Amino acid sequence: MTPTMKLLLAATVAATPLIAAGTAQAEGEKYILVSHAPDSDSWWNTIKNAIALASEQMGVEVEYRNPPTGDLADMARIIEQAAASGPDGIITTLSDFDVLSGPVRSAVDSGVDVIIMNSGTPEQAREVGALMYVGQPEYDAGLAAGERAKGDGVDSFLCVNHYISSPASTERCQGFADGLGVELGEQMIDSGQDPAEIKNRVQAYLSANPDTDAVLTLGPTSADPTLLALDETGMAGDIYFGTFDLGANIVQGIKDGVIEWGIDQQPFLQAYLPVVVLTNYHRYGVLPGNNINSGPGFVTAEGLEMVEKFAGEYR
Repeated sequence: MTPTMKLLLAATVAATPLIAAGTAQAEGEKYILVSHAPDSDSWWNTIKNAIALASEQMGVEVEYRNPPTGDLADMARIIEQAAASGPDGIITTLSDFDVLSGPVRSAVDSGVDVIIMNSGTPEQAREVGALMYVGQPEYDAGLAAGERAKGDGVDSFLCVNHYISSPASTERCQGFADGLGVELGEQMIDSGQDPAEIKNRVQAYLSANPDTDAVLTLGPTSADPTLLALDETGMAGDIYFGTFDLGANIVQGIKDGVIEWGIDQQPFLQAYLPVVVLTNYHRYGVLPGNNINSGPGFVTAEGLEMVEKFAGEYR
């Protein structure tokens, strides 16, 4: 072995323990994900699965918190409590800027790094001082869906809004109306979140407005009861039906030809990526130079194999 090779080997052996020790010291970060979802909304199970996997892979602790009933004032308090507990970072939705921006700004001002996910906008994330936004611009997704439906001949629709207190939900309906080139007006209903009530209200609207061309739902909470409503009235497969988000029943509806498409915002990425980004930021000081759009993407009957396999789990 030459003297030069001996020096290189010695340098490598000496450096290796330092690198390992530095990584070990950095591990153990704690992050808290705060969502606006009530306990009853099963769509968020994918979010929980994503942070569980990210936690395991990155060697960090990630805790999920939410207001049990979906009350946004309660969510604001949860964000304040999360910040006060001194985590390394908070990942949170921004479903109502007016209600939630104050607590988020306070968290940032206290030295907690924040990433906005799922709801809100890149502009709002920047305004509250968050590092970035990971999600689907809701109005843009609704607009793309409306333009697609217009190309398929749709002129009128019913938007079944199961979370009308969240401005992001209304943005989906408004975007769809604008994509069609029609007024939203009374074509959006407040369906509530009770499955039986959603089914009844959809049936009542379609009975009172028999010329409605299409139905748009905003996720499994409203899509699943709407599937039942259409089945009971004999309209399943005859009325144009599009939905946001995915779930086992939605995937089956697409497969059966009852649902035209599901808008996939990839919730797995919305929760998984912020954990990865924050961990690498805190360990190595690296940060993506832009926000991350996780959607929209349209899932149709073609190419359903992977989606069907992981629907409600990772998709």
